[in-house]
Amino acid sequence: MAPSALPNFSSSFLFPLKTQKSFKPPKPLTITCSSQEPKKPSKNPQRPTSRNRKRTPYGTSRRSILKKTFTQEQVKFTAGVSADPHVGIVGGGMAGLLCALSLEKRGVKSTVFDTGMHGLGGRMGTRVIDPQQLIFDHAAQFFTVSDSRFSELVDYWLEKGLVREWQGLVGQLELGGRFVPLLSSPPRFIGVNGMRPLADSLLSETSMVNVVRPCWISKLEPFNGMWHLSENGKPRGEFDAIVIAHNGKCANRLLASSGLPLIARQMKRLDLNSIWALLAAFEHPLPMGDGNVTFQGAFVKGVDSVSWMANNSLKLLGSQGNGPHCWTFFSTAAYGKQNKVPQENIPSQKAEKVKTSMLEGVEAALGLPKGSLPRPIYSRVQLWGAALPTNTPGIPCIFDPHGRAGICGDWLLGSNLESAALSGMALANHIADYLQSDGACPEEFAVGLEKEFEAIEGHDIGQFALAGVESSLKQHNEMSAFQLAT
Repeated sequence: MAPSALPNFSSSFLFPLKTQKSFKPPKPLTITCSSQEPKKPSKNPQRPTSRNRKRTPYGTSRRSILKKTFTQEQVKFTAGVSADPHVGIVGGGMAGLLCALSLEKRGVKSTVFDTGMHGLGGRMGTRVIDPQQLIFDHAAQFFTVSDSRFSELVDYWLEKGLVREWQGLVGQLELGGRFVPLLSSPPRFIGVNGMRPLADSLLSETSMVNVVRPCWISKLEPFNGMWHLSENGKPRGEFDAIVIAHNGKCANRLLASSGLPLIARQMKRLDLNSIWALLAAFEHPLPMGDGNVTFQGAFVKGVDSVSWMANNSLKLLGSQGNGPHCWTFFSTAAYGKQNKVPQENIPSQKAEKVKTSMLEGVEAALGLPKGSLPRPIYSRVQLWGAALPTNTPGIPCIFDPHGRAGICGDWLLGSNLESAALSGMALANHIADYLQSDGACPEEFAVGLEKEFEAIEGHDIGQFALAGVESSLKQHNEMSAFQLAT
């Protein structure tokens, strides 16, 4: 199946919306953005004072960002769209890439801006350490399939030899070393060479998608009927519509003075937890009980600092003899909250503290005597500051037709790889429908701007990287409770 065979579904895929009666958003001020030339500045401009001086939204406090978000004026484009429209997509994870791919299928060109230094993919991250030949999936660990649209993409990956079903032993590890395999779950899939090559494959056969990375878009500015994007003052292009395909504090800062208060308000409603990832390589298999660890992945229960552990070497390379064993460990959301720091600049003392604490947690989970866990030959910690959504609007995408801007991402449907793909597809098709209408009757294309959020319940990383395993964990826990009761 070639990428072009992916289904083209229209905006009818979007869930029907019901406006909450109790919700009465303030009527925003409006900036009309047309193709007319802007007014010339006054020859005697008012001298800046402490009251009217323009301040940048970047580096400001959360309270300042919130104030800007709720008081900014609404951009309203009135000019028709270009004959050859161009969409700017900020974020090159699964949602952003599928949005770009789906736009191409509708004949719309796009540019994807991504901050990745090593590659695209966001949380579809794989780290390879040379010359030791160490390999780690340090975000998404595996994925499952439940939707026919996503299934067609996975079929393409299977045909290309990019993914395979993960047959390794996966279960729940309880404090003290008691491991119980999952009773049942949907088929689990992994990238043959890690997750990142899957992201690279998405745009390998495209002709209408441009990628710019590493690039940190720092400003969105409407002018002359177009969106002008820039990176620290450097122009990055003009676009008929824009897509925000990431979240967290960077997205909030970007939207805080963008002229998109309705989009910004929805993004601010998102509540995110943090997760620490510890990548550690050991010279020999990890000990457990009377032997060695035989499982390849485990949800950890009863340990404050660890919620998941997986042997990348066995998962990706199979039996590898005397080679190093590369493990990925994830913290709990509570531990991430307790030890949160700026993820762009982790203090060395904090990194060492987290590594030590998480390794002690692994030791306890495996039921090993204190101090007996072998020292890793390589280790690195990473903080995913916007890893876990605790709430969701439960809709594939959000779109503001007056501002010609939308949001896509896994968190809109609950947070997993499949959700990200479906969200990107949905927004792309919705934007394509809007562009075909030439912006007429924009109110008909408004989606999710007033949708209320609902809480998400699940395992600490069940919503971060995995889908389809929650029912298996629930079934296992219910069976364990039944056995204890009887």
